[in-house]
Amino acid sequence: MKFLYKYGTIIAIVVVISFFSITLDSFFTYANFSDILRSISIVTLVAIGITFSLIVDGFDLSVGSTVSLATIASASALVLHRQELFVALIVPLLLGVIVGLLNAFLIIRLRLPDLLATLAVMYIINGVQLTYTKGFSIYNDMPLPEGGTAPGKFIPSFLFIGQGELFGIPFSVLLMLFVVVCAHLFLTYTKFGRLFYMTGENREAARLTGIPVNRYRTVAYIISGLFAALGGIVLASRIGTGQVSAGASLLMDGVAAAFIGFSVFGAGKPNVIGTLLGSILIGVLLNGLTMMNVPYYAQDIIKGTILIFALALSHIVKK
Repeated sequence: MKFLYKYGTIIAIVVVISFFSITLDSFFTYANFSDILRSISIVTLVAIGITFSLIVDGFDLSVGSTVSLATIASASALVLHRQELFVALIVPLLLGVIVGLLNAFLIIRLRLPDLLATLAVMYIINGVQLTYTKGFSIYNDMPLPEGGTAPGKFIPSFLFIGQGELFGIPFSVLLMLFVVVCAHLFLTYTKFGRLFYMTGENREAARLTGIPVNRYRTVAYIISGLFAALGGIVLASRIGTGQVSAGASLLMDGVAAAFIGFSVFGAGKPNVIGTLLGSILIGVLLNGLTMMNVPYYAQDIIKGTILIFALALSHIVKK
């Protein structure tokens, strides 16, 4: 049982890749793995934000809607307002920070349960983006209500984030790896990273030792919103449109990846490397199932089953 707990995720990744490689001729190719890595990069960015909220004993359900908001914000800046790259990046990131601050205010100041507070924020954000777009996607040369077409377009420098490559490796994958390495080093080898874990493990004990627990919880929710917004930027760059509710499906994938990561190498706690491996497992599985023409609603059943198995295994070993 302990062996499965520590190495089950890695074994599952190897088994899934082997199975799909044998059954699908076009699975084990560079083009397909490039697509898998591009999709994994977005899920991983969102899941890392969720991981930070879990580390401080919280939970953020608003990440999916934050991804959608960031996607719409980037597309709107480029297509509707004809802005350059800097504005298309900074506006959605600032919106992600604002969402994180709103979550922190409701949870820490008003002392609402994190699940209920972030659920309410999720609905608010969805309402905001649908009100702003009137339910329509934002794309190049889109018709405007007052007549004519949108004055701007998705510029090449922005599209490079989600579609470009460096040294034959997708840029979004390099960005994901950079974020994973930085987050892992921060949480593992810095004083501040360890204080995040102390805050989540025993909030009252941390407070009595002089740790500003509310400050660390606030920063964790800001980081969660920031990474969700970054995932939204990459998503908008990859698909070349601003789609309403585009990040809805990323919530479940990000949560599954973060919780699967608990058991990687027997960590027993939220960790960035485990989250990355959880994202890889989810991404490879969904890609193979899609190539086998498994309906998307059946894929949710499989994802839920994997999440139950990971949580049950963690609970049994901890008990």
